[in-house]
Amino acid sequence: MNGIARRGLLLVLSSPSGGGKTSVGRALRETDANLHLSVSLTTRPPRPGETDGIDYHFVDEPTFLRAVAADAMVEHAQVYAHRYGTPRAPVAKALDEGRDMLFDIDWQGTRQLRAALPGDIVSIYLLPPSMEELSRRLAARAQDDAAIVARRMAQAASEIAHWDEYDYVLVNRDFDETVAAARSILAAERLRRSRGTGLAPFVSRLLGS
Repeated sequence: MNGIARRGLLLVLSSPSGGGKTSVGRALRETDANLHLSVSLTTRPPRPGETDGIDYHFVDEPTFLRAVAADAMVEHAQVYAHRYGTPRAPVAKALDEGRDMLFDIDWQGTRQLRAALPGDIVSIYLLPPSMEELSRRLAARAQDDAAIVARRMAQAASEIAHWDEYDYVLVNRDFDETVAAARSILAAERLRRSRGTGLAPFVSRLLGS
């Protein structure tokens, strides 16, 4: 905030599978040194090109459940056959240090995150331009077989039904325009007065000078 200390924020991107949240998040981070990906724990196996500790912390189910029992997660959910969750400690540290974290999570995780840290969340939901286009994008991704694509499409409607729980909603028709809109949202939210932990001391010095 123009050299004035501020509290970090948690930027949440959600969409149905294939809706673009991972790609949009990656594009935001490529041009923003203060936007750090929250690395979730998951029990699902790595997809091609994913790296443990960078994309996710890949763990078995007993390890995941121990972290939940120890209250070491700020949010967690089961999505399809696998569990996902966010470790608590790095989130608290980033917020206190004025660093922003990006979350690629679903509506269940977003709801839990907002309940745990209500003043720190900025949430964006990405809608597909049509269900036909969503199906095409899932098929083009070539990461899942036809049965999994069909299951994801069947689940998409129930996921999209939670769009109105988000602060901002973007229709992802054009990738570059969607990234630009998300970047504008992030820039504005960083300037909220409520996040400016250094504003009161700055104004005090300003008036005392």
